[in-house]
Amino acid sequence: MAKTAIHPDTTLGYVHLTVSDLDRSLAFYQQGLGLKLHRREQGTAYLGAGRAELLVLTEHPGAKRVSGTTGLYHFAILVPSRLELAKSLKQLAETGTQVEGFADHLVSEAIYLSDPDGNGIEIYRDRSRSAWQYSHGQLKMATDPLDLEAVLAELDGDVAPWTGLHPDTVLGHVHLHVANIAQAEAFYHDVLGFELMVRYGPSASFLAAGGYHHHIGVNTWSGTALPPPEAAGLRWFVICLPDDEALHKIVARVQRAGLKPEQQSEGLLVRDPVQNGLILTSRCQTAA
Repeated sequence: MAKTAIHPDTTLGYVHLTVSDLDRSLAFYQQGLGLKLHRREQGTAYLGAGRAELLVLTEHPGAKRVSGTTGLYHFAILVPSRLELAKSLKQLAETGTQVEGFADHLVSEAIYLSDPDGNGIEIYRDRSRSAWQYSHGQLKMATDPLDLEAVLAELDGDVAPWTGLHPDTVLGHVHLHVANIAQAEAFYHDVLGFELMVRYGPSASFLAAGGYHHHIGVNTWSGTALPPPEAAGLRWFVICLPDDEALHKIVARVQRAGLKPEQQSEGLLVRDPVQNGLILTSRCQTAA
């Protein structure tokens, strides 16, 4: 199959999760992370940083996170600057929100945590592309210790009260548990057209549009079983094509691969080889 690149202006829209207790999740995401509730309709809530939705939560009472399965590893909230990352870190500390780790990935600096249902979250800021390093044509990424003192030093002289995540915050990437890396690459690279940016040994790969470090991460660190339908975790995430022509090209490749997109109100639902859901659309929001 021809490996035609996805449009370079492709981005991500929002991630849609199943949670067990919507009120509990809303408290966590608003108080600790600084997301804003845009609207709530029956058992579903829509949150963002004031513009487009970044996160949609649907309640399924009693839903539990099942370990050892495919699904969501984490979704990643991209803040626009190191100062905004420092503000998030300060807010997490002041609200007593448990943090699970920190990392300097060379291309970015990141904070890791989980929501009350065990859904993984990354909050990160990018370094400028001019600072990214390459070796033999491949982007260099790492998992080095984060210089927390340097990050928090960004707050020196900043006395503005916390008002939540900056409006320019977006969904930067989604990292998924899969059963087989070659199989996942065949879907996300060969069919959808994301460029393979980095292979992390035999167990993880990172793919992107437009030369970004990654919009999609895949790994085999969990297990190969599919989660039950009622489990807490990923329902789908949204891939935003810049126009109808770019969308139609991807849909045609999906259909040639023998897959059948399902029409949803949000766009076309496609599932990867382990049933992780993604929505393809050219109608992403620009405002809340």
